[in-house]
Parts: sequence; structure tokens; C-alpha cells
Amino acid sequence: MTVGPILALNAGSSSLKYALLRNGGRLAGGTVARIGEPGEPEADHGGAVVRVLDELARRHPAPVAVGHRIVHGGDRFRRPTVLDDAVLAQIEELSVLAPLHNPPGVAVIRAARRALTGVPQVAVFDTAFHADMPAEASRYALDTATATRYGIRRYGFHGISVRYVAAATATLLDRPLAELHLIVLHLGNGASATAVAGGRGVDTSMGMTPLEGLVMGTRTGDIDPAVAFHLARAGLSTDRIEELYQHRGGLFGLCGDNDMRRVLARAGAGDEAAEQALAAYCHRIRKYVGAYHAVLGRLDAVVFTAGVGEHSPAVRGRALAGLEPLGIVVDPARNAAGPPARVISAEGGRVAVCVVPTDEERGIAEETAAALRPAR
Repeated sequence: MTVGPILALNAGSSSLKYALLRNGGRLAGGTVARIGEPGEPEADHGGAVVRVLDELARRHPAPVAVGHRIVHGGDRFRRPTVLDDAVLAQIEELSVLAPLHNPPGVAVIRAARRALTGVPQVAVFDTAFHADMPAEASRYALDTATATRYGIRRYGFHGISVRYVAAATATLLDRPLAELHLIVLHLGNGASATAVAGGRGVDTSMGMTPLEGLVMGTRTGDIDPAVAFHLARAGLSTDRIEELYQHRGGLFGLCGDNDMRRVLARAGAGDEAAEQALAAYCHRIRKYVGAYHAVLGRLDAVVFTAGVGEHSPAVRGRALAGLEPLGIVVDPARNAAGPPARVISAEGGRVAVCVVPTDEERGIAEETAAALRPAR
């Protein structure tokens, strides 16, 4: 990394996470939440950036570079990219593919560039890690001309997290990343599974948007495309259908709760709807683990990360239950205890099961530094 501090800005649809890092160490960090909601001090993401920069300036040295997480880079951005007006315009155009996420990212970039004139800034794309997936994994079986015209393909997301966690898993296992075959399970309110071979993404559960794949907090994940046609014929608008898929599906749609802690508590108390939601959530994970084991050919480790993945022993154990014939065996004691980064598989198991905390802001800073490093 560079000698001076790098500021990582991670814009969500209604939040802004930030961290100031120098040589891998975190000098400061935090989250501005509920941006734009009634009664909150920040009306928009631009105001949140100004607040963050003011707070940091009172206590810390100015950043020498800024890295921005951008959710969707489409086919255009396959690597971290130094920002200028032309790049920013292209990111804004890609908002059609990520209408909830790219616009806040653009607003944060604009505000940071206004406030930090002359400081180099880099866009780090969640989709970039998946950009080199094999065509058989990235293409949908749709008419080729239509897919090309409208940019329809599997882009994948959570790439910043997956890249960071894959490298951290190699360190935990004391093995070269280049020789590892991993399945990374990023389980938060949004959730994804990614097959990683030698540090390269070869398949992932999220698709053209972050809607496809695992059961999530409020998103349906995999669903028959014809459901949308059926609902449209029944009189629902496309906006209403998207609302159902994005915000009223997943755990919330199944049991009325999208917080896994509450779902687990309700299931433990005998609530049938919560138990069925938990069963569907874990079943979908188990199915993807089996599928990606087949895609990879061999498997060295299954890795849990993000909020649910890092903090829920019950989900980890239940999601992998029944996979013992594949060499995947969770040790209950290791699963329930231990330091944040650890191996929780049974002694002698063929496949390591790991818990590895993610750090997207650190990943953003590392990729920003790499993008600004002079070529040799």
C-alpha cells in the first residue's frame, strides 16, 4: 500500500461505510446509516460524505487516495479503475443494471471529488472479481443477439468481499491461494455463493443483478422466471413484481422477519413459519455447495463470511448437515467457539470448513493502492 492513508468509501442504498487505512492498519472507520430517512440528519449520500470527511479531518491526516465500492461495472470495468469524468459518466450509465446501488455510489464519488480536489480516486467494482468467469457459467441460455444488445449475463456480486476472504483463507490454512479450490458463502442480508479456483471466480450464485441465487433477507433468490409472467397476467405491474421479489421475498416473505437472529429465536420457540424459512434458507445453501463442489471437481474448503456467516453457528451447522459423504463435517465445539477466523471442521475431514471475517473496506483500500501503483 502507499505510505499515506487511503480512505475507503462503501456506499449502500441508504448507508455509507468508511474506513481510513494506512499500510493495512485501520486508523478510523464507521457507518452513516439511514441516509435520507425521515428524522435522520443526512438527507443524501453527498451530505454523508461531507460529514465523514469533516470528522476525519479533525483527528487524522488527509488521505492520499480514495477508493470507492461500486456495485455494478457491467462488461466495461473488469479491474479497479482510476476515476475521471468519462469513467464516472459510464458508471452512471450502468445504473440501469443496479438502480438501488450505483446511484448512491455515483453521488459519493461526486461529493468526494469536490471535497478532495487533486486526490486520486479509484472505483473498485463488486463485479470485477467475476469478470473472467468461463462463458458456460456467465452466459444465460437466451438468444445471443438479445443478450448482447441488452447486456444480459451473469455478472456476480460481493466480489470485493470474496477476493479478500479467499486470500485470508489461504493465510488461515497456510497454503498458497493458487492451489486452493474454495466455496465462499457470503451470508448477510444479501447472500451469495462463489466457487473459487486458484483465486479466480469460476461460478457464482448472483446473476445479472443481486437478486438471483440464495434465499436472502428480503430477496427471493432463485425463482422460476414464469412467476413474473403469471403475476403480470394477473394484473400486477412490473414495479409491483420487482417490489415483491426485492423487498418482500426471502426470509421476510416466508416468515415476516429478515433478521436471522429473530428467525432463529422464533424457530427455536416452535414457530412453524420461522422454521420453514430457516429450512429453505439452509437447503438453498446446501444445494449450491453440492453444485459448486461438482463445478470445481475437488474442494479444499467451504468458507463462511459476512454477518450471518460469521456469527451464526446454527446456520453454519444446519446448512452443511448431510454433506458428510462429500468430506464436509462440522465439529460442533469448534463451530460454537473460538477466535473470529478459525477452522470449524472435524479433525481429519477431507474438506476444511472455515469462518473468515470479511473486510470490504480493507479490500477496497488494497485494490485502490494496487491500481495507483506504478507499473513495472
